[in-house]
Amino acid sequence: MILILHFGTVFQGGSTVSVTYDYYRIFYYVAKYHSFTRAAKILINSQPNITRAMNNLEQELGCRLFLRSNRGVTLTPEGEKLFAHVQIAMEQLQAGEAAVTAVRGLHSGHLSIGVSEIALHGLLLPVLRDFHLDYPGIHIQVFNHSTPQAVEAVKKGTVDFSVVTSPVSVSKPVRELPLIHFQDILIAGPHFSHLAGHTLSLKDLSQFPLICLGRDTTTFLFYDQLFSQHGLLLEPDIEAATTDQILPMVKFDLGLGFLPQFFAREAVEKGEIFPIPLQETIPSRHICLIRDQSRPLSTAAQQLEKRLMAVCGA
Repeated sequence: MILILHFGTVFQGGSTVSVTYDYYRIFYYVAKYHSFTRAAKILINSQPNITRAMNNLEQELGCRLFLRSNRGVTLTPEGEKLFAHVQIAMEQLQAGEAAVTAVRGLHSGHLSIGVSEIALHGLLLPVLRDFHLDYPGIHIQVFNHSTPQAVEAVKKGTVDFSVVTSPVSVSKPVRELPLIHFQDILIAGPHFSHLAGHTLSLKDLSQFPLICLGRDTTTFLFYDQLFSQHGLLLEPDIEAATTDQILPMVKFDLGLGFLPQFFAREAVEKGEIFPIPLQETIPSRHICLIRDQSRPLSTAAQQLEKRLMAVCGA
């Protein structure tokens, strides 16, 4: 016997047999789990109804599909052939339903992100812009956090995930996923123009006023460790609350400061500030995504995470 399967119609020999989609759906679960009882539970139906449907399917197709025993059910050779086709069809339908659900989930909803200032300007803003244009129905809430605060927000579940700068300290189930690397540079304003073209050492910086982020930030920790590795103590003259405060302070000659290269690029090109080479190498840092792997992400959060990783090639 040759069966050519279409949902709703089977050509048996030369005659047409009409079979409902529900029969194939029930057949799929019974065959997949080798059990009428388990199929009934999954389909929220009674076992007698499941059995009756499969008896009807066998009658309509004119062949046995299952071998019943105390251990459950197994497929006959005809049942195996039918399942090979039904399995493909069912999995394609399930994939289609999941895709439609995902799209519908992006028509509305809520997305919360913890983000450090450098990560916001260095990566997140253009990605958020495109995401918001594509999914205007998603309400986006952005929390401006230091890296430690952003990590804590992930642990508490008050944000879907955070995008921050290294160094980061996390432990399972929280995970750090590096996205892009960036480089800090030392910058100065017009009052320090006599330093242009000169290379300074970290030790030399003690001769000039130094601007740095506050002691509760990972950036301060990063530079504190850098100075310490060279037997020096980091003692800034001015502690800024946010990264975007450092640039105007440098412009107005309050001191020298460290900034990510992308943060300072425009001001350098305009001649408002200038970079000062250092004898010591400033290690590169990275912007990373922090998420709790024990919590499933919403459809919106999954989509934004995919975009961030695609942009960064992660």
